[in-house]
Amino acid sequence: MADDDDLAHVLTAVGPRLRALRQSRGTTLAALSETTGISLSTLSRLESGGRRPSLELLLPLSKAYGVPLDELVGTQERDDPRVRSRPFVRHGTTFYPLTRHLGGLLAYKAIVPPGLPGARDERLEQRSHEGYEWLYILNGQLRLALGDHDLTLTAGEVAEFDTRTPHGFVNAGDRPTEYLALFGPQGERMHVRARPAER
Repeated sequence: MADDDDLAHVLTAVGPRLRALRQSRGTTLAALSETTGISLSTLSRLESGGRRPSLELLLPLSKAYGVPLDELVGTQERDDPRVRSRPFVRHGTTFYPLTRHLGGLLAYKAIVPPGLPGARDERLEQRSHEGYEWLYILNGQLRLALGDHDLTLTAGEVAEFDTRTPHGFVNAGDRPTEYLALFGPQGERMHVRARPAER
């Protein structure tokens, strides 16, 4: 009976995990449907828990997201502290997930190669989606178009913004740009304590 309960718990958690993963990637159900060949209604019911996950549904999702199947299902060994998420590429940028779980605040290291479209164009393509993002530039130069603002960030600089504001990134230099990103898919923000709490 305990095994049945464990299986039910794992299957129930798949839908919210898939939704959080999709939102963290800024992907719509329609775009995911086009990539995987799974119907829009099936994807919606899968995320809401109205459709039981099956191998034939999870395998194309695993491939589309670039994550192992056991991460989608949530069966990774919980006592292993290593982060085993696989990198994925979006709009030419390679993202290395640094967090193990798909819900809540997500952390990534990103590498943006030089020479992508928009590096020197007048107008950089911008997108918007739910969430809140914090960036820290490790090295190189990152052009950030944020609404009406057009900024070039260099090593050591930080930017944070609501991702409902149209935004776009591109490498502004001639070598790879690396940055760390914290992303809250539901608008979660990083909390910084500037000084020890008063006693």
